[in-house]
This record gives sequence, C-alpha cells and structure tokens, in this order.
Amino acid sequence: MAETMQFDLVSPEKRLASAQVTEVQIPGAEGDLTAMPDHSPLITTLRPGVVKATGPDGGLEFVVTGGFAEISAAGTSVLAEVAVPVADVTREILDGMVEEANAARDAAEAEAQDVLAKRAADLAAISASLGL
Repeated sequence: MAETMQFDLVSPEKRLASAQVTEVQIPGAEGDLTAMPDHSPLITTLRPGVVKATGPDGGLEFVVTGGFAEISAAGTSVLAEVAVPVADVTREILDGMVEEANAARDAAEAEAQDVLAKRAADLAAISASLGL
C-alpha cells in the first residue's frame, strides 16, 4: 500500500475535506505543484484553479478561488477563500465567481487591477477545463 498523508481543505464556511491521500495537486500562485508524503515544508498562495487529492479511497476535486496551502512531510492543509466540489460546480456558479472577480478588479486601485484581472481570467479558464 502506498504511503499516505493527511489532507484537509477548509473554507471560511466549513471543512470540505479531511482524508488520507497519496498526493495533492495544487494551483499555486507561482505554478502548479504536487504535494506527496515526506514533502519539504512549504507555504504557498493559491490562484484560482482545481485542487485534486488522490488516495486509497478515490479522488477529491474542488474549485478554489484563492487562499493558502501549507505543506509538510505529514500532510497538506488548504485554506481556501471559496471552495466548491467539482461535482457541484455549474456554469452559473463559475459565472458568479468571475463576476465577483471583475467587480473587485473594477473597484481596486490601479496597481492591483492587473492582479485581479488575472484572477478573473483564471476563473473563466476553469469553465473550459471542466467542460462547462
């Protein structure tokens, strides 16, 4: 049996996942990464994307809008701003996320608008990757 680690995903509203997994794929702000048991300690910010966890009991997938991931040798904790199980994501949910990101961009100071425009574009790209 493959070695496992603890995976936890929480949003401000609730805990969405707590499981033993063999790997977690994370949309990091500096690029995608995969955390596995015995990973070196790392904290990264998240960009909008899909967090995927694979383990002995199957896979888990969640659309996230941002947040942080803390990785250690024993586990990975994802603290998401917003997280929705991929199975529950609809075109309407994604459109709402994009609309919120665009509103934040429009209300932001000039120096933050590029970052927020990228966030809106990343959210829009999730639709294509999920086939919605």
